[in-house]
Amino acid sequence: MTSTKNRTLSRGDIGSMIGFCISGALIAAYITVFSVIRIIELARGVDVPVLVEFAGPVNTVDIPLRTGGTLPAALDSATIVAPELPAIGAVPGIIGQVLQIVTVIVVIGCLILLARATVQGRVFGRRSTALVATAGITGLLGFAAVRFFDNMLANATVSVVTDNAIDNAVISVEPFTFILAAFVIALIATVFSIGDRLQRDTEGLV
Repeated sequence: MTSTKNRTLSRGDIGSMIGFCISGALIAAYITVFSVIRIIELARGVDVPVLVEFAGPVNTVDIPLRTGGTLPAALDSATIVAPELPAIGAVPGIIGQVLQIVTVIVVIGCLILLARATVQGRVFGRRSTALVATAGITGLLGFAAVRFFDNMLANATVSVVTDNAIDNAVISVEPFTFILAAFVIALIATVFSIGDRLQRDTEGLV
């Protein structure tokens, strides 16, 4: 005989979950608004600020001191304002912002659904495992793609503004961060999968 009785949470736990869901919705709304504003800015293509990462330690700037003189410093990144951003730079930037919106909404949506299942007393299950896996994979691939298109935007901006006179970073994704995130996501998905199996085995004994 299988028990279908779900475990209940305390009011404090339920309140925390509701607060989590509200916070997630606000974060998704904020990032969506920010990305839409950025899309409009990129589509307009006039005086567009673009963050650029530079390759190698040869890029230096002189920082003025209050006592006079300057202090040389290595320049890793800077914001370049493109007077006129061509389509070759605007299109990747817009794609990156759209992917950011989709990624954030999917990840937060999955986590909210997972929190809802937890409030209902069903922490582990195939649906919860699928939600965790979907959120993890979407976040991993989505933010890597956003990074990819942002680098395309930066490279195009440097090419147009300086006529390739500055060496900036090539298109890349941090491999260590990507591998670490993939490991964590796989671990969490495995934990939920094992938890689901143990819960079903336990209920089958009741």
